[in-house]
Amino acid sequence: IRYDYLLKDKDDTFFRELVKYHVSGQLKVAPEHCSAMVLDKMGKPHIEAYIEFSKKYFSLSDKAGKEQYLVPYLMSSHPGSTLKEAVELAVFLKKRGIRPEQVQDFYPTPGTISTCMFYTEMDPYTLLPVFVPKTPHDKALQRALLQYFLPQNRDLVLEALRKAGRTDLIGS
Repeated sequence: IRYDYLLKDKDDTFFRELVKYHVSGQLKVAPEHCSAMVLDKMGKPHIEAYIEFSKKYFSLSDKAGKEQYLVPYLMSSHPGSTLKEAVELAVFLKKRGIRPEQVQDFYPTPGTISTCMFYTEMDPYTLLPVFVPKTPHDKALQRALLQYFLPQNRDLVLEALRKAGRTDLIGS
């Protein structure tokens, strides 16, 4: 579902019918990230659209008398995502009680602007440099932040938070 398009529809009939008749408990949508800078590189709407969508989705679910969930599709290591942006996403998830079971690492696919940025390490629109996490370790640090709650990610999360200068987020 392109939730941003659904929000633009002045008539919410489709949205109501979707929630009432076509969701079997969980709806997967793709906010992919929460950092405006990373979402701009992806060509995606800012996170406020996802927040608005989720509020309306849960409201319509309640009105339909259904207990339903949203499952966010998230991407780590997209061009432009530094550890700072990965921490921003991890904090966003923690504040909302979202614990993703799966996180997609960015891998280049033919014919996309993101792939162009991956290989050139430049934004093709501005020709400015773009940070691209490419090493397996850099990718693992970002993925671990998004699944900070998994015990096996503890060492990577601690390393990522230290490298990002966010030791204030390290608890007991």
